[in-house]
Amino acid sequence: MNARRLIPTATLAGAVTLGLVALSACSSSDAATGTKSGGKLAVTASFYPMQFLAERIGGDHVSVTTLTKPGVEPHDLELTPRQAAQLGEADVLLYLKGIQPAVDEAITQSGVKNTVDATSLTTLEKHGTEVGHSHEEGHGDEHATEEGHSAGEEDALAGKDPHIWLDPVKYAEVAKGVGASLEKADPDNSAAYRKNTDALVKELGGLDTAFRQGLADTTTKTFITTHSAFGYLAERYGLTQEGIAGLDPESEPSPARMKELKTIAEHDKVGTVFFETLASDKTAKTVAADSGLKTDVLDPLEGITDKSKGDDYIEVMNANLTALRTALGAK
Repeated sequence: MNARRLIPTATLAGAVTLGLVALSACSSSDAATGTKSGGKLAVTASFYPMQFLAERIGGDHVSVTTLTKPGVEPHDLELTPRQAAQLGEADVLLYLKGIQPAVDEAITQSGVKNTVDATSLTTLEKHGTEVGHSHEEGHGDEHATEEGHSAGEEDALAGKDPHIWLDPVKYAEVAKGVGASLEKADPDNSAAYRKNTDALVKELGGLDTAFRQGLADTTTKTFITTHSAFGYLAERYGLTQEGIAGLDPESEPSPARMKELKTIAEHDKVGTVFFETLASDKTAKTVAADSGLKTDVLDPLEGITDKSKGDDYIEVMNANLTALRTALGAK
């Protein structure tokens, strides 16, 4: 993530203060969703992968609000003073540290007891996010050194890939942790949360099986994508991700990288360059045209819009599997 996208700590602190003043002046009828309503547990999720877990596991017992609206690139999110202030009204805050620095900072100031960081529910790994290097080299992830982290937290996150939701196995581990957190926050409905968690984990297990079987026998194991978000998925299913320009899906690749990708495509029999739904396809089309390749969508599932190939996480992941099978020449 580019440093220019960050919200300075002092600015955000002021925004929270202003938001609290503004909120106190509003009547209860003006209160936004994300506060307790009808006796339901109020859960605020940072962006879509967290929202999906909260909705599926919480079911009828939760009221879920997301900070990142459909169509907004989550890395670019800037909280309004009102949004920052309203975080303090939630019963549970569910987020993924290192993806959205504005959210990370606001949550530390929210005073909410039940805050759930998805990165603490599974093991983060290093994946090569600097273009032109192998995954094993484990270069730093730009998401991992944003404002709002203590020195110790930055050390723990440095070089780690935060895109854990794109691996169904790791996402299932996170789901279990979210379920346990909702049980703790709302013990009266613990049985329902446990049942919903078990059902979702089973569904994610089925998705893992579909990927494992669907990608077992392919002509090539290499795919090229604008956004280096698929390191966990690639590692899980024996594939190699080649990012065009690193973590920023809209940045332009260097001439040297363009030449390198053309060589990789020829050597590894790559036929498709992937782009995503929430970012421009300009870079992917440039690379594809230079190498005589096709383009297609591989969705990092950072948000669901009317352009998404499915209505929820499971459907879009199945669409991703179909796209990968076609691009990789699955037998």
